[in-house]
Amino acid sequence: MKVAIFGDIHGNLEALKAAYSETVSKGIDKIYHLGDLGGYAPFVNEVVEFLTEHRIEGVKGNYDETVANDREHCGCKYEDPVQEEMANLSFEWTKKHASRKTKEYLKKLPFSISLQAEGKKVLLFHATPGKNNLYWYEERPEKFFREMARKVETDIMIYGHTHKPYRKDIEGKVFINAGSVGKPKDGDPRACVALVEITKDAVTTNFLRVPYDIEATAEAIIEKGLPGYFAERLKEAR
Repeated sequence: MKVAIFGDIHGNLEALKAAYSETVSKGIDKIYHLGDLGGYAPFVNEVVEFLTEHRIEGVKGNYDETVANDREHCGCKYEDPVQEEMANLSFEWTKKHASRKTKEYLKKLPFSISLQAEGKKVLLFHATPGKNNLYWYEERPEKFFREMARKVETDIMIYGHTHKPYRKDIEGKVFINAGSVGKPKDGDPRACVALVEITKDAVTTNFLRVPYDIEATAEAIIEKGLPGYFAERLKEAR
């Protein structure tokens, strides 16, 4: 079984379209998304329409849950006061512009998706098995990975939220952060897609980087009334 994982699209329709076009040429059996479909870029409704049209299933991110239910806070972490101010503006913009249809879609997304492939159990979720706003960075100690593994009975965990891709293998468990399609934060501005192939003998992971029209998204961010701050961060991938 070969699956493609789209993490953290965040309203970036250009990146989503490019990632999809490149992915379908790779002989994929199924595509899944990991939530956080809006925020920072202006195309939350269009992203939902694209996923629906192409029958791409996925899970609910913290941004999806908070936008759909009109929460006061997106559940995001901030590095400094400027980032906090900008993130709050993005969140309010997204809540205001997300259509009723989009919010209903976001509400209905499941917290996790469980799969069976070649005798292995796979679990997809946004951030961690229990919370969708906890940041699971690669640098966390192995003790944290083991604690997460004890929470669920599965062989492979696939998640996002940090926008930084990685894979770790610990005590027979496979941990994969799929990175971000629409808002990478690892210094590479190209869209990131995790390709995961599962056979009886192995689990292979490849992080596909896909170029897209970043300038078009950056221009749309400004044109639609979002802070230019997000256009610059998109180009810098941070």
